Amino acid sequence: MNIEVDKESGFCPGVVSAIRKAEGELQTRSSLYCLGDIVHNSVEVKRLEDQGLVTISRDDLCTLRDTKVLLRAHGEPPSTYQLAASQGIEIVDATCPVVLKLQKKIRNMYETEPEAQIVIFGKHGHAEVVGLVGQTHNMAIVVEHENELDKIDYSRPVRLFSQTTMSVDQFKRLSEEIASKMHCPADLQTYDTICRQVANRIPHLREFASRHDVVLFVSGRKSSNGKALYGVCKEANDRSYFVSQPQDVTADMLSGAESIGVCGATSTPRWQMEQVAEEVGSLLSSCHQ
Repeated sequence: MNIEVDKESGFCPGVVSAIRKAEGELQTRSSLYCLGDIVHNSVEVKRLEDQGLVTISRDDLCTLRDTKVLLRAHGEPPSTYQLAASQGIEIVDATCPVVLKLQKKIRNMYETEPEAQIVIFGKHGHAEVVGLVGQTHNMAIVVEHENELDKIDYSRPVRLFSQTTMSVDQFKRLSEEIASKMHCPADLQTYDTICRQVANRIPHLREFASRHDVVLFVSGRKSSNGKALYGVCKEANDRSYFVSQPQDVTADMLSGAESIGVCGATSTPRWQMEQVAEEVGSLLSSCHQ
């Protein structure tokens, strides 16, 4: 029996950096506030909470004074920094550098080209998108699906950006659709701002899933990246299963398989995938006894 844990899966660099910052702070203090889940993975959040990380909401933030708050990799709108400053809150900024660069690019475009419409291809309500829209005083247009393209005024200039974790293929299709509707094609400028650390995992996962009999995809239920990457695995291998913890694995999932692949989302820690692989080994051993 071959059990392989995908070497390319696991935390993206932005999440690794955020968790290291949290752990570093917790070595010098008993607790640290974090605005929102530091990562969309309940098991990893629980591990850090056991060390003293306290997850808070935006409403909670409004009640805090003179303390420290960590901002996760997704990034925040300018209003969060302004609120923190007014309440004497020290920010531990763990915004992913890729997201930070995109925020600055959108803010600069909004300030220098007031006549242009800023359009963001992204998920409504996603933390990163909220931070990006905030760079434009909430004037940017968010488009998640092609049926939302009627929000755009095609007689005016359009500057199209993307949330960093969206599909490259979908962004390309959306760009082409917008281009076909523009009154003046030259008025459209597109910026592929998708993180290649995430995007490059799609062809790799497709290949990984196709060479195993069974695939166990490990992810938190809240992770939009997890849902998307699991879909890639399921498309390549119908015997792909979404699991959030070792206990989710059953003997029925493994029935008749000679090769089992374990992989995960950008919000899945390596140790969690290894725990799932160990559970697979235990189940197989008990079946053969």
